[in-house]
Amino acid sequence: MKNGIINVLKTIFDPEIPVNIYDMGLIYEINVDDQANAHIRMTLTAPNCPIADSLPIEVHDSVKLVEGINDVVVDLVFEPPWDTDMMSEAAQLELGIL
Repeated sequence: MKNGIINVLKTIFDPEIPVNIYDMGLIYEINVDDQANAHIRMTLTAPNCPIADSLPIEVHDSVKLVEGINDVVVDLVFEPPWDTDMMSEAAQLELGIL
């Protein structure tokens, strides 16, 4: 189930950045409990990000469609603060950071 969640998260993009939110390192934690409830801890590139209101909703709604998932809780956090070191190597290459 966790792989299905990751696959869905890789289809969600910040409209200003051509890299999905998973490879961007915005997803800090994914847990699925015994009742098939997904708990996702995520952040944004900045607290005042223009999609701060819509991105967690998109994550919730998209993950809820994963087969076998009962419910989804998205916890938006800002600690630790996001930085480019959290990005996958592929994402860093895509954005010219490496």
